Amino acid sequence: MGCEGPQSIVDPAGPIAREVTVLWWAMLAFSSVVLFVVTALWIYAMNRAPREYAADQEKRIHRRWIVGGGIVLPGVSVALLLWFGIPAGHRMLPLPVEGQQPLRVEVIGHQWWWEVRYPESGVTTANELHIPAGRPIDVEVSSADVVHSFWVPRLGGKVDMFPGMTNVVRLQADEPGRHRGQCAEFCGTEHAHMVFYVTVHDDAGFAAWQESMQP
Repeated sequence: MGCEGPQSIVDPAGPIAREVTVLWWAMLAFSSVVLFVVTALWIYAMNRAPREYAADQEKRIHRRWIVGGGIVLPGVSVALLLWFGIPAGHRMLPLPVEGQQPLRVEVIGHQWWWEVRYPESGVTTANELHIPAGRPIDVEVSSADVVHSFWVPRLGGKVDMFPGMTNVVRLQADEPGRHRGQCAEFCGTEHAHMVFYVTVHDDAGFAAWQESMQP
């Protein structure tokens, strides 16, 4: 299917990515309705027979279109998008989770590879991120050189990475598996090949992986 694949935002594999997907579908549906209405009005205006109006009536009609199409429609559209989008965006933030302690991971973007650090265990990897299923992961991202962008479409949102600055993005996977990540900001000649993979383990598998990485 066209909506599936390793980097499809409409095939989420975790709760954070589902928020992104729902928001995307809502915006697509709303914009489609607006496009349909505007197109229908345009076709109607192009094909209706000319009419003669008195000067004061013509001014009232123009005023209605300006107020309705230039103020009311954009105002209602923005209000609806904010009403729906702000709560969805809030649920994607790396906020405290009751009863759970997010796993903290540091990711540093280089031209053109990924350095992944686990501060709690001291483990460091390159171009691969290992996480447990069902647990929120707070990924602290930064850059060692130019602007990069960290993105795992099926697990969470995208966040830019700047030299000298740390941003945080939350990921979470429903079940064990393997997911593809990509740098989403052009960063030089090898940008297209700046790929990494996220391996999702069950709790026992993640503990065993951490143990196997200890010196």
